[in-house]
Amino acid sequence: MEELVIRDADVVDGSGDSAYRADVVVDGGRVVSIVKEAAAAGCQRPKARRELDAEGLVLSPGFIDMHAHSDLALLRDPDHSAKAAQGVTLEVLGQDGLSYAPVDDRTLGEVRRAIAGWNGGGDDIDFDWRSVGEYLDRLDGGIAVNAAYLIPQGTVRALAVGWEDRDATPAELDRMRQLVAEGMEQGAVGMSSGLTYTPGMYAKDAELTELCRVVAHYGGYYCPHHRSYGAGALRAYEEMVTLTREAGCPLHLAHATMNFGVNKGRAPELLALLDDALAAGADISLDTYPYTPGATTLVAVLPSWAGEGGPEEILRRLADDATAERIRHHLEVTGSDGCHGVPVEWDTIEISGVGDPALAEYVGRTVQESAALRGESPWAVARELLLKDRLAPSILQHVGHEENVREIMRHRVHTGGSDGILQGAKPHPRAYGTFPQYLGRYVRELGVLSLEECVAHLTSRPAARLRLADRGLVREGYKADLVLFDPRTVAAGSTFEQPRTPPTGIPYVLVDGRFVIEDGRRTDVLAGRAVRRPPR
Repeated sequence: MEELVIRDADVVDGSGDSAYRADVVVDGGRVVSIVKEAAAAGCQRPKARRELDAEGLVLSPGFIDMHAHSDLALLRDPDHSAKAAQGVTLEVLGQDGLSYAPVDDRTLGEVRRAIAGWNGGGDDIDFDWRSVGEYLDRLDGGIAVNAAYLIPQGTVRALAVGWEDRDATPAELDRMRQLVAEGMEQGAVGMSSGLTYTPGMYAKDAELTELCRVVAHYGGYYCPHHRSYGAGALRAYEEMVTLTREAGCPLHLAHATMNFGVNKGRAPELLALLDDALAAGADISLDTYPYTPGATTLVAVLPSWAGEGGPEEILRRLADDATAERIRHHLEVTGSDGCHGVPVEWDTIEISGVGDPALAEYVGRTVQESAALRGESPWAVARELLLKDRLAPSILQHVGHEENVREIMRHRVHTGGSDGILQGAKPHPRAYGTFPQYLGRYVRELGVLSLEECVAHLTSRPAARLRLADRGLVREGYKADLVLFDPRTVAAGSTFEQPRTPPTGIPYVLVDGRFVIEDGRRTDVLAGRAVRRPPR
């Protein structure tokens, strides 16, 4: 007898088609049968060792978070309710060009300091891996949800070239090609870049094109955080489209937003650019989060020249008064490339987390507010905080536009990604609320998407981008990564004031046919594993 039958569910199967009533049978980690309208037809109902009454609940495929920053959180926190409680059954890690494989001892230490604001310093983690394959093996030891990995181009550059702002030599470019090929062979699904973050931002288009050719050879995709989401946003999007078409590589645009005042109301221009490229045969997808503020680290807004040489060189420059004044001028007057070419507005930058608990007074305030309280300039406050906390502060940037968010999420190649940073005392609520926010606010309350459309955006579309032939749909033979939610009550509990509040209306989540959320509570099941790139 099979393990589980989910009775009388309203199945929204991820295809975009209309919902239907069915009994769904799960066994051995897969959906083994679907009996539509079983009760109404009066036919023989399927039986199993356990029966779950799903009356009033929607059954859908598990949600795929196409932009996650859980690279260490999955190892640090087996519970991982931040994502499991949202119905996420697969996360894509290695984002924005910086993560923890492939590395050597030197690079690992540098990367840990550079992205402490994303993932913490990692003092509680045993970094017993160096290669992509070894990191994926570590995930296979048992995690809350499944995870795929993108090779981080900035980390690759740090390993082969260093943190200098210069062209790679032919030998260094060959080394980077080799590192990307090895990562793809070991199971990565593609490559990411952070082209406003050092050292990845130092790579010119010709270098990126060569690496994308390697990714394309293995059937992967390129996921860039491109060179500007501000003053040069449209030009930066076009650059990525042109680059990947030249390389013959599929393109997935990370957190595809149009932010800052210069881009208010300009989402249709971006979508027209993408539509033209799609009509010409380009292979493009994108992800967004359903919120207006962004989130990153405070050090990320500095000009790129200030980051040359790595984290210790940044600290040295910040400590030098003359150099710090140059940094301030770039930030406040000319607009640094780290701040997307827009002069910084300190009243939009809220400190969301610090590494040193002694600096907790800054958290939850904008830099402008802390400056007013201290009777100092905003730059003096930001500089002191970066130095005292050794580049660890994370921030929210209140620079988005609701009309752009809605326009972009309607697009036919859109998928969902939380871009969720789990560190800090007051992280962005998207880390805990992205997927129920789509279903509750943008489907039920605002009607921006139909329920069937939205579920397709969060399931089958990302599965297709990842080339996963047995995920993303409720189909016989597919993986039983499933979510049961109440469409009348599903909602994000997380807010900017209480960002770690769990969602409501998602009572059941299954990974590999096992309940990781049951009756709204996290179980002790660790059914997640690394999801490796399928062979071509």
